[in-house]
Amino acid sequence: MLSQLQKLSQNTDGRYASDDELRFIADYLRGYGLRLQTYQRLHQVERDLVEAVYQKMQRIDPSLFVSADGEISAKWRRDTIRVLRYSALAMLMNDPDSLREQLLYWMQTIMRAFGAQRSCKVTYEVMQEMVNQYLTPEQSSIFCPFLEVNQQLLGIA
Repeated sequence: MLSQLQKLSQNTDGRYASDDELRFIADYLRGYGLRLQTYQRLHQVERDLVEAVYQKMQRIDPSLFVSADGEISAKWRRDTIRVLRYSALAMLMNDPDSLREQLLYWMQTIMRAFGAQRSCKVTYEVMQEMVNQYLTPEQSSIFCPFLEVNQQLLGIA
């Protein structure tokens, strides 16, 4: 929403916006209630969701939490919570572009430097599964696309 508003401001400099240019605002308002409910639910279940993802990843491959420097579970949790929170806000604002530009491109560089792409890929695959246990189908349907963006950008080799 914010990036769309910024683009609208730039594109309409000195003139009124057309109905077509304003359509995204009506779309945003129509879906706001569900996005707000989803955001609030994610806030409520964050700790349990991250723990469920961690436990399933441990069963899949415990080596996902080991690096050359040792055990990295605490760092994984901090990073996962950070990305989850940014993703929830981006979903609330209906603005995947801001998520990419303000967090994921920067984080992608760091994950590549540490060779953590496989862990990121598995994290967001598993999180999409776990989200379905904590959110309603409608809530999952609007949040999972943001998790897919995380997986695509952070989990690439």
